[in-house]
Amino acid sequence: MTFAALQPLADRAALFTALRQDALAQELEKLGDNRWDADMAAGTITFTSNADPARQLVARAHLVATIAPGPRSLLWAWAHPQGDAAGIAAQLRDYGTEHGIPALSDAELPFPADAGGDEWIASAGHTVGAVAVELTGRSPYYVAPVGGGTSAVFLLDAPIAPLTVASAAIALPRILSGLALPDARTSVWDAARLAGWNLSWTDESFSGATVTDSSGSATFRFDDQARIANIESSLQPQG
Repeated sequence: MTFAALQPLADRAALFTALRQDALAQELEKLGDNRWDADMAAGTITFTSNADPARQLVARAHLVATIAPGPRSLLWAWAHPQGDAAGIAAQLRDYGTEHGIPALSDAELPFPADAGGDEWIASAGHTVGAVAVELTGRSPYYVAPVGGGTSAVFLLDAPIAPLTVASAAIALPRILSGLALPDARTSVWDAARLAGWNLSWTDESFSGATVTDSSGSATFRFDDQARIANIESSLQPQG
């Protein structure tokens, strides 16, 4: 557990976030071993192949927060000297104000007393990234080490194909093997919402959910512990 007040929002977006982070990872794998460079003035992050510097992935980057071990706190970008008070992170602040979540509406969020070191900060970065995806609809995110043990969390507008039912159905068997969903039904519903798919429940007991878009359909079946037990898909031929 990182920031307890933020975790429910991150959990809700867990399935969609995993799919979008996987899509980013697949694109970066095409570069092979690579490095990243941020241009805060231009508002971009560039991933560059170490073997061939001409091969790059350039993404518009929106600073969400920094998480620093020195002050043992998270600082939201809307209050950060290098942030934008009216930028993307302001959507998180406004949501926190509207729904009474001080962890989002306060400029700085202290670490819990039991917070650990680098591993804890990295985990917290992923929690914050998922929350930003959930509340803004933008994805994927990137957690960047920026020196001194500090991590910066960015939302990316990257040249990555939108998430379709077909691409999700292909990726999910691999992703689900390493993904624990606290509430699978809600995660499926939220993935459909964020991806712009249609969703219908298969029955009044919510034992299944069918999602559809122009690429095809997939039906998620849930077991008696509300976990994803099976996915049945019918996909359109991809030309």
